[in-house]
Amino acid sequence: MDLAIDVEGLHKTWPPEVHAVRGLDLAVQSGECFGLLGPNGAGKTTTIEILEGLVTPSAGRVRVLGRDWAHDADAIRQRIGITLQHTYLSERLTVAEILAMFQSFYHSARAVDEVLAQVSLHEKRDSWFDRLSGGQKQRVAVACALVGDPELLFLDEPTTGLDPQSRRQLWDVIADFKARGRTVLLTTHYMDEAERLCDRVAIVDHGQVIALGRPRDLIAEHVGGIVLNLTTDQPVAIERLQAVATASRTRVDGCQAHLTVENLAAAVPSLLTELGQAGIVLQEMQTHQPTLEDVFVTLTGRHLRD
Repeated sequence: MDLAIDVEGLHKTWPPEVHAVRGLDLAVQSGECFGLLGPNGAGKTTTIEILEGLVTPSAGRVRVLGRDWAHDADAIRQRIGITLQHTYLSERLTVAEILAMFQSFYHSARAVDEVLAQVSLHEKRDSWFDRLSGGQKQRVAVACALVGDPELLFLDEPTTGLDPQSRRQLWDVIADFKARGRTVLLTTHYMDEAERLCDRVAIVDHGQVIALGRPRDLIAEHVGGIVLNLTTDQPVAIERLQAVATASRTRVDGCQAHLTVENLAAAVPSLLTELGQAGIVLQEMQTHQPTLEDVFVTLTGRHLRD
């Protein structure tokens, strides 16, 4: 197997005793878009910063494109591109000047105008950076990561805070990069983004991988069916939810109840009967097809944004 990223037994401890990463294993195949998902504080940003050579691990083995940072740092830097969560670029440089500066960091780089065309910013090449919209600034940051013609692209929450149109423009850039046989490691809080872009995802919690696989396989394995989210005037006994027709997974959190059902038409009348017999008033009910967010809640009882 040709691996772009190979991690075994990764640990990172920050003083005094904060265990950000606890024995994490990861194998990312060349040519795939791989998603690293988890709530804030799960250890995913520390992990990606170790992979990018920005942070030194406390223990474990890390190989990027077949090399390790201790001996081959310069060679790795020439073959990767990085977009951080927050990118600060000079406001009084033009877009083309910024790209030319980053281009100079690489022994072999792409033409500035070629990259600007790829991220749909050619008409902004002579605009000052501070005159751009938020989505355009983020595309400039991605262009800086692409100008070195990398084999591996790290994208740490690249679409956070962007409007829907800007998000989809970046999705097209990522899909185009992957179509060229390159590898992407992506972190995101948007589950629709991960489900659309990623071949596989790893869900991380408390510094460890708790689930790994293709998005649709993880959803089928850990959730399945249709998800019902209820708000009631008082807590529902878990036994009441378990008695609902075709119900499988059930969870109660105060006056919020959650269950997965196989047959919605059979489940709703059964649910109303159970609530009525208990004297509980249903205030709100929402249904949706399961997502990766539901996978995480099923595994941890928390949401990805908690």
